[in-house]
Amino acid sequence: MTVLVVAGTGTGVGKTACTAAYAATAAAAGERVAALKPAQTGVRPGEPGDADEVARLVPEAEVRELARYPEPLAPATAARRSCLPPVTAGQAAGAAADLAAEHDLVLVEGAGGLLVRLNDRGETIADVAAELSAPVLLVVRPGLGTLNETALTAEALAARGLRCAGLVIGRWPAFPGLAERCNLDDLPAEGRAPLLGALPEGITALPPAAFATAAVEALGIPEHR
Repeated sequence: MTVLVVAGTGTGVGKTACTAAYAATAAAAGERVAALKPAQTGVRPGEPGDADEVARLVPEAEVRELARYPEPLAPATAARRSCLPPVTAGQAAGAAADLAAEHDLVLVEGAGGLLVRLNDRGETIADVAAELSAPVLLVVRPGLGTLNETALTAEALAARGLRCAGLVIGRWPAFPGLAERCNLDDLPAEGRAPLLGALPEGITALPPAAFATAAVEALGIPEHR
């Protein structure tokens, strides 16, 4: 069994698409796969969140969400404002370990960027990865600014002794410009890890079977699996 933590260089980079794509790729290979979302923000009870999106796109996957908060804020802030208990790194790691006992691959999707706080103790998805001794799959942007964001996040991973399993561009445009095309060559050096693929923008609009095919075509296997 393998646990992979899916983290991003920021919000809106395509972490859910990446989580679903690797879940679909694993399921297509006959693996038992699960996806865990420790903290969901900006979604009210009864509304579909990121875990629900993964379940829709990959029906074979078991999905679990630990907590959700209605306001679209960092998890620590959203928990505090809603007077709901925050998620701890230990709770997230424990849930991932439970899933790992029964699955070949468990994907743990963070909220926002790597160092966004889960709680007022300052714990982040990086702390979850550390508790699990799990490699981190880093989802990045394709365009201008991504090299700096990726380099900073890679430094934060290295400073915590965390392994980067590879980089994935979460939203590759249909018509990439010069910056996007150049970044394909430059991102591995800034991220200190191989570029494993680029998910086409809008891939999550595909039906599950077509999504799985597109995911398999777009992605490579993480280095540390």
